[in-house]
Amino acid sequence: MTEHFDVIVVGAGLSGIGAGYHLQNECPYRSYVILEGRDAIGGTWDLFRYPGVRSDSDMFTLGYSFRPWAGTRSIADGEAIRDYIVDTARTFGIDRRIRYGHQVRSAAWSSADARWTVEVDGPDGLALFTCNLLFLCSGYYDYARGHVPDFPGAAAFAGSIVHPQFWPTDLDVTGKRVVVIGSGATAVTLVPALAGHAAHVTMLQRSPSYVVAMPSQDRFAQAMRRLPAKFAQRIIRARSIVVQMAFYNLARWRPAQVRAKMIAAVGARLGLGYDVSTHFTPRYDPWDERVCLSPDGDLFDAITSGRASVVTDCIRTFTPDGLALASGAELPADVVVTATGLEIVLLGGIALSVDGERVDLSTRYSYKGMMFSGVPNLALVFGYTNASWTLKADLVSAYVCRLLNTMRRRGVRQITPRVGNAPLTPQPFVDFTSGYVTRAKARLPRQGNRRPWRLRQNYFADLLTLRFGRIDDELEFSNPAPDKRE
Repeated sequence: MTEHFDVIVVGAGLSGIGAGYHLQNECPYRSYVILEGRDAIGGTWDLFRYPGVRSDSDMFTLGYSFRPWAGTRSIADGEAIRDYIVDTARTFGIDRRIRYGHQVRSAAWSSADARWTVEVDGPDGLALFTCNLLFLCSGYYDYARGHVPDFPGAAAFAGSIVHPQFWPTDLDVTGKRVVVIGSGATAVTLVPALAGHAAHVTMLQRSPSYVVAMPSQDRFAQAMRRLPAKFAQRIIRARSIVVQMAFYNLARWRPAQVRAKMIAAVGARLGLGYDVSTHFTPRYDPWDERVCLSPDGDLFDAITSGRASVVTDCIRTFTPDGLALASGAELPADVVVTATGLEIVLLGGIALSVDGERVDLSTRYSYKGMMFSGVPNLALVFGYTNASWTLKADLVSAYVCRLLNTMRRRGVRQITPRVGNAPLTPQPFVDFTSGYVTRAKARLPRQGNRRPWRLRQNYFADLLTLRFGRIDDELEFSNPAPDKRE
């Protein structure tokens, strides 16, 4: 049996639930289904259960535009975010469109039929679906494995080694010595959360990241809640977007000045005598990698209290009792947490083909940050690296609906991004130097050096492009419906 839907959405996380809302409200004449490989709604926010897991951007922009975040905390924990996504799906009836335990393996496009044939590993084995448009909302990393370097001597370690992506529910760190390897957002989250129970927590990093203390409750938002709810929510969200964009643009325009202020702020939190230059002074400019947030400065509080510390060094080898470092120092440990990052898997690892030919994304150009050259009727949500993921997801979902409505008016069944006559100079798909991006660079598509093949990391520019910009710019509308053919 093969089931057909106008649109198949892959993934029931933050992006997929948002896509469902836009489809049923802006394209009510289109049928859709959401295929979710796991058994629950929430995506990242259901998978990640490590201590302290929380948003790394404010909830007023991470929340949906159509259902603003109503919580009191601007930085929310993972459970609250998961509940928010689940409740949104239930409120709008999106949960009734979800097929759980459906892992998409491949998708083959046929121009003759103007549809995708999608192969899925379902609860009862292989299942087949067809659709006119494939909408990928499955995130950008591998759900099955995280990135763990091949550490020498790891097999000899007598304690526990855990990766945050697969946190054991029965792990108790009470009274234990914990070493967290890494300096990114996950490590910055874990260290203060574990420090409340462990004997001591050490954050072991090869090099520092930028860490900014941010209030977990926004005073401006609290003050605005005295006004009518809808008006207040719009003002709060708009202000949060402006602040995010202003900070990012200032950091790119005046990196030296912003760098100095960020490092000075860390020094003020940690006090005189702390070696900020070694442990909190990165080698790169602000926003070359994502800036880490510390709600209410909890990381700095854990350090100044003596419950946590930072060591900047390289691992020479694991030992039975801990870690031997390149400097000759040794770190005793009962538990080692490898907060060493993610593995990027674009499209959820789905194998694509178009008219019998395999699609190699590394040879394709990204169109408006959401489609690919020569690949018909396929869209992808890939959020911002410098702002909340949902800001971009909302724009992409609305644009997909705009395309579907345009196709219907024109009586065509196919849209395909085509590189025009003007030459393109390849640019990185993601202009970021983080390790997870660098490791995947050869497998990722490219951007061009001009629009619509290049998008800035700028919400307002994308808003103009995706909501109000031309829809025919190097996008081919073709394959008329049978009753429209001449």
